[in-house]
Amino acid sequence: MKTLPVWQQKDEFLQSLKDNQVLILVGETGSGKTTQIPQFVLESVGIEAPDKRKKMMIACTQPRRVAAMSVSRRVAEEMDVTIGEEVGYSIRFEDCSKAMTDPLLERYRVIVLDEAHERTLATEVLFGLLKEVLKNRPDLKLVVMSATLEAEKFQGYFYGAPLMKVPGRLHPVEIFYTQEPERDYLEAAIRTVVQIHMCEPAGDMLVFLTGEEEIEDECQKISKEIANMGYQVGPVKVVPLYSTLPPAMQQKIFEPFPPPLKEGGPCGRKIVVSTNIAETSLTIDGIFYVIDPGFAKQKVYNPRVRVESLLVSPISKASAHQRAGRAGRTQPGKCFRLYTEKMLTLKKLEIDDLVHFDLMDPPPPETLMRALEVLNYLGALDDDGNLTKHGEIMSEFPLDPQMSKMLVVSPEFSCSNEILCISAMLSVPNCFVRPREAQKSADEAQFGHIDGDHLILLNVYHAYKQNNENPTWCYENFINHRALKAADNVRQQLVRIMARFTLKLCSTDFNSCDYYVNIRKAMLAVYFMQVAHLERTGHYLTVKDNQVVHLHPSNCLDHKPEWVVYNEFVLTRRNFIRTVTDVCGEWLVDIVPHYYDLANFPQCEAKRVLQRLYRKREGDREERKQYFGYLILVLLFGPKG
Repeated sequence: MKTLPVWQQKDEFLQSLKDNQVLILVGETGSGKTTQIPQFVLESVGIEAPDKRKKMMIACTQPRRVAAMSVSRRVAEEMDVTIGEEVGYSIRFEDCSKAMTDPLLERYRVIVLDEAHERTLATEVLFGLLKEVLKNRPDLKLVVMSATLEAEKFQGYFYGAPLMKVPGRLHPVEIFYTQEPERDYLEAAIRTVVQIHMCEPAGDMLVFLTGEEEIEDECQKISKEIANMGYQVGPVKVVPLYSTLPPAMQQKIFEPFPPPLKEGGPCGRKIVVSTNIAETSLTIDGIFYVIDPGFAKQKVYNPRVRVESLLVSPISKASAHQRAGRAGRTQPGKCFRLYTEKMLTLKKLEIDDLVHFDLMDPPPPETLMRALEVLNYLGALDDDGNLTKHGEIMSEFPLDPQMSKMLVVSPEFSCSNEILCISAMLSVPNCFVRPREAQKSADEAQFGHIDGDHLILLNVYHAYKQNNENPTWCYENFINHRALKAADNVRQQLVRIMARFTLKLCSTDFNSCDYYVNIRKAMLAVYFMQVAHLERTGHYLTVKDNQVVHLHPSNCLDHKPEWVVYNEFVLTRRNFIRTVTDVCGEWLVDIVPHYYDLANFPQCEAKRVLQRLYRKREGDREERKQYFGYLILVLLFGPKG
């Protein structure tokens, strides 16, 4: 540990932290900042609380789950303590630490924001909140760290905080570009891997790709391609790395390369195929060669159609620099960029600051407006923007607002137990396993339900519990045991929150014809903005924004219902809606006006007209039903004329 570059500047760091409330630290890859800085802080003078009976804490944030868990375990090992005691971690639905419950963070003496360059909605809000807290807590210290950072921007945001730079242990890295743009970066990556393995000296490789499916497919192709070359080249161990990979599989990236196929034969090497998680969050020793196609998946939100899409986009210069740096950790390395030098550009987004909350880069006003609209019509915010009683309850659930609202209203449909199961299953990834060698068998074992995907998830969870959470049963039925175990844990936590607010746990009689109907109505009561209608042309149209969409190929429906409620809008080659369930159009008329007041909707001009109409038609049920039908059309499609 003491050989790490950050140790050479330990005294300088501690002095800067003592003299300043906020410190910006840029530490290059391999400097040891992530594991050592929290320990330096812990050892430093002045961490003790004024009240000796009160134990102060240090918080270190990580934007990725994998990094939070691996770093906390590494620090616990170095300090020779048990994880969850002096050192712990807290991620969504998994807590191994004390929770931050006080608004001024009075139990915390120092906050360390690591990987600050990985800007997400959560980190942006955290920056803004901490800036406010620092004004009221002069004794609170903040350290903002990153391997690559727009230092001037962060310094300006945090009141001109001083900047400290820590060098890494990087060796020279030779960069190679393609002369012409590659038509297929996946094929180019395989070709490059094979050429390196055949022609370059021993050393492990790191290949950057964009997502799980792409990575798993590439791993198989690389293994097959090199296996076909026989004894003329050394063996390879090809291992995938992405955030949803089980921890045991993630650890394979640290295993040594395989021995030669025969005595005296060519040496083996390890090939790690990873998402951008390997850029900064994890360090893999032994990497001498990096293959960088220049792409990564990024979330892009379109506020007009309320769609967040995960799109493959070109990386920035900072990311390209980070990727190349992974090849020079222990000796000079090489980075093969599968794009031309001219293509490497850094895009900048200029956004006007039109909100009062002090975000470093505020979102476009329209995005903020749409978000407030959603919270308003869900009843989480009142017309003045204040949190309502419902909103307070919803905020306690570690879920998106709509799913939180669904749990809150589910007792009124006598299906809170079932909605808890569905919410838990939607909160964990990859519930189903679909191995390439048994895809047909896997598809036939997917617990089909005639009404849709949400009810399949419910059936799987029930079957998992009825079979005593047996891993063998999961394997035989192509179910991801780890995912189901995580979903069960999530459900237990959600149950505790329901109990805290005395939300009733109940179910409709399973033998009743209303059992599945009530569940679908509870979903529609909240997700009515995410409804699509089947058109005569055979495609679906989203009722809110008139987007042409198609059912995702992964859906379980064997027919095309007239109306569906969906969980996700996925933009790939076409517009898809994913996780869909059959609903009745008449339910919109019966349910939505019961739960949502006209005043909570943004269609102001139509609202006044409709309120007058409503007052005239209060008496007659049929007239009221016709009016509600018109109301739904206005709210979903917008005023006509």
